[in-house]
Amino acid sequence: MVGGPVSHHPCVKRIVMAKRVAARWVHDNAVPQYRLTAYLSADNVTNVPALLRSFRNGTTRLASVPPIPDLGLQTGFDHLVVWSKDRTAMLALERWLQDRGCETIGVW
Repeated sequence: MVGGPVSHHPCVKRIVMAKRVAARWVHDNAVPQYRLTAYLSADNVTNVPALLRSFRNGTTRLASVPPIPDLGLQTGFDHLVVWSKDRTAMLALERWLQDRGCETIGVW
């Protein structure tokens, strides 16, 4: 027999529950993200998305809206979806959009 006799020591196996590991990872790494959908009028469809991109990049300022460097933006046919981790800034952006005639469904 090469390597000597086989020992019969009980092996200790540790089983990790995948759900618990995943739940712990999500809890440690997840951050809330707030979304806002704004329905644009016909005259605002082309201006607002470009304006919000400039605002996100820091080249334009919006009155009473604090900077939102992590602002995400997705345009649709007649609507615009924006998201960020900063809830208070998103609420200010919602008020700004409503003041310019956009209908919103609120920050969620």
